[in-house]
Amino acid sequence: MSAARFVVFLVLMLLVLGGINAQVFRWARNAFALGPGARRGLKLVLGLSLGGMVLGRVAGRFWPGDVLGAVIAVTSTIQLMVIISGILLLVADGVRLLWQIPRRWRTVAKLPADVAAPADDSASVDVPTAPAVAAAPVVAELPRRAFLAQVTAGSAFLIGSSSSLYGALRGRYDYSVEEVVVKIPGLPRALDGFSIAQLSDVHIGVYTGDRELAIAEELLRQAKSDLIVLTGDLLDNDPRLAPQLGRFVRRLPGLAREGVVAISGNHDYFAGVQEMAAAVTGGGGRMLRNSAHVIGGAGAGFALLGVDDVWARREGAGPDLERAVQALPRLKGRVAPALDLPRILLCHNPSFFAESAGQVALQLSGHTHGGQVNLGIRPADYVLPGGWVAGRYDQGGSVLYVNRGFGTVGPPARVFAPPEVTRIVLTA
Repeated sequence: MSAARFVVFLVLMLLVLGGINAQVFRWARNAFALGPGARRGLKLVLGLSLGGMVLGRVAGRFWPGDVLGAVIAVTSTIQLMVIISGILLLVADGVRLLWQIPRRWRTVAKLPADVAAPADDSASVDVPTAPAVAAAPVVAELPRRAFLAQVTAGSAFLIGSSSSLYGALRGRYDYSVEEVVVKIPGLPRALDGFSIAQLSDVHIGVYTGDRELAIAEELLRQAKSDLIVLTGDLLDNDPRLAPQLGRFVRRLPGLAREGVVAISGNHDYFAGVQEMAAAVTGGGGRMLRNSAHVIGGAGAGFALLGVDDVWARREGAGPDLERAVQALPRLKGRVAPALDLPRILLCHNPSFFAESAGQVALQLSGHTHGGQVNLGIRPADYVLPGGWVAGRYDQGGSVLYVNRGFGTVGPPARVFAPPEVTRIVLTA
C-alpha cells in the first residue's frame, strides 16, 4: 500500500472510530449522570485505547516486540467493546427517533385547536389548575426516561464488553476442521476421494506467532490430506516475519503427499509479496501467481490454478485466469490434454468468483474471516460483493468455498465466526 493511501485510510479510520467513541461517551455521560472526574477518566480510557490501537499498529512496523503486541491487543479489544456498544446505541437512537415522530406529529396537530380556544371567563377559571395537572406526568416521565436510558446504555455496554472479551479470550482460539465434499465433473476415478486441506488468512504478526502456528500444523496433521493449499494473507503487515513463515512451511510437506501450494493475499502485498513468496518457496512450497500445476498427470489428474489477489490490480497486476490456464504445462508435446483437465482455482478474494464462475469446477478462497465478529446478524453478508462470506456457494456450474480463515485482523477477536482449517474431499 502506498504511503498516500495509507494516510488516507488512517485518517478515515480515525474519523469513523472517533465518531463512535464520541457516541459512547455521550450515552455514558447522559445515562449515568457522570461527574467531572468520571467524565475525564472515561475520556482518558477512550482516547488511550483509540490512540494505542492505531498508533501501535504503525509503531509495530518499526519496534516490534511482545510488550507492544500486548498493548495493541488490549487497546484493540477495548475499542471492539466501544464499536459494538456504539453500534447498538446508534440503533437505540434510531428507534427513539422513530418512536418520537408520531408523538411530535400528534402534538403539532393539536396546536391549531388550542390556539383557537375562546378566551372567556370559564377558560380563565381553569388556568390556575393547569400547572398542577401538567406537572404530574412530567414528574413521572423524567425518572422513567432516565431508567430506560440507563437500561439501554447498560445493556449495550454489557453486550459489547462480554462479546469482545469472549471473542478475544475464547472465540479466536475455537479452532475447527470443517469437511466439505465437492463433486468435480470430469475428475478421474483414480482421484475420487482426493483431499485438499485449506489454510487461509494466517496473518503472522502481532496476534499469530509460534504458538498459533503449532496449532495450525497440528490441525493440518489431523486433516490427513493429499494436498495442502495456503490461500493468502499468510503475513499480516511485517516483511521481517517472512522467515517465520518459511520455517512453518518447511514443516508441512511431510503432512501431504502432494506437498504445499500457496497464493498471495492483500496483506501479503501490504507486507511485501516478494518476501512472502520467497519464504514459501524457500520452505519447500510452490507459489502459484497466475500460474498452474497439474496434480495426478495428464490421464488421471486435475489442473490446480492459482491467481494473484485482486488488490494487485491497484498496482497494475492482479488475477489473470487466462494466463494461469495458459501456464498449464505441455504434456507429451501437446497442450490440449492439460487444458481439458478439470480446474480447481485458488484465489484469495471470493469476489473473483464473479469472473471465474463457469470456467472452473471449484474456487477456494478466504479473505473474509467469515465476518470475524457477528452478533445476531452477519454484516458482511450485506457489504461484501456477492455476499460470499463463509461456506459453500454454487453459481454457473461452479462451486465456491470461502474459508473463515485462521487468524484475525483488526481486533484480536472472533464472535460466531470460529477459525477453521477446511478439508475438501473431491468426488468423481
